[in-house]
Amino acid sequence: MALSLKVEGRVAWLVFDHGKANEMGSQELDDFEAICDRLETGECSTLISSSSRRSKRGTAIFIAGANVTERVGWSRDQVATHVRRQRQVLRRIRELPLFHIAVVNGVALGWGTEYCLTADYRIGCSESVYGLPETGLGILPGAGGSADLWAQIGVSQALRLGMTGERIDVQEAYRIGLVQEIQEDVGAGLERARSLASRVAKNSPTAVAAFKQACLSAVGRPPDDRLEIEARAYEHCLDSGEAAIGRKHFGEIRAGHVPPWGKLERFET
Repeated sequence: MALSLKVEGRVAWLVFDHGKANEMGSQELDDFEAICDRLETGECSTLISSSSRRSKRGTAIFIAGANVTERVGWSRDQVATHVRRQRQVLRRIRELPLFHIAVVNGVALGWGTEYCLTADYRIGCSESVYGLPETGLGILPGAGGSADLWAQIGVSQALRLGMTGERIDVQEAYRIGLVQEIQEDVGAGLERARSLASRVAKNSPTAVAAFKQACLSAVGRPPDDRLEIEARAYEHCLDSGEAAIGRKHFGEIRAGHVPPWGKLERFET
């Protein structure tokens, strides 16, 4: 596998360190599918994606983009099928029943910026650089950059990045909402991510997953639909028995102890 997952307790660590510049191609899509198979079981409550990779010149790299060199000689239909698969894989990562934190250090261009959109929380580091260069290559951001980026940073900022190809630093990414906080370097970013993961690990896997699914499913829905989704997600926690566990062990939870939560039971909207 080009990608490898390390699990410590309830935290999964995905560190990108492959190819010339952590580029994403067919092999990486295969690996992501295998990773999703594992993470969808509820074994982990948090996924932390990061990279400590540097180029020979010392440039920090998160994900430099898609592996376009593998497409040399591909037909139009092969390329279209491959990019549709990219969208499907990234959507699957987005919907994992856990808290996904991306600690972005270095270049995150094209696919790198689009991968950030799969994360629930994005920590930018001082060397982070973001951008969508695709229109300068005769294509467009095809793995979420056109479909989903606007919902995170607004239509005008999405159009600016996608139509100009301008690269932005971490301060600008924070200003427009592409990242939620800034840490000085990848070490500090990972410590912050670990702190957040420790909090998630204390909570019910079923309740955490149901909350995430209810939030994502509510986007773009009218108010009545949003409230109905919330009601069904809440009742899923009741039906799974997790609410009863929380009530029974309320005193212990307040004292900082983790109760015997059940295994993940997925909530489907």
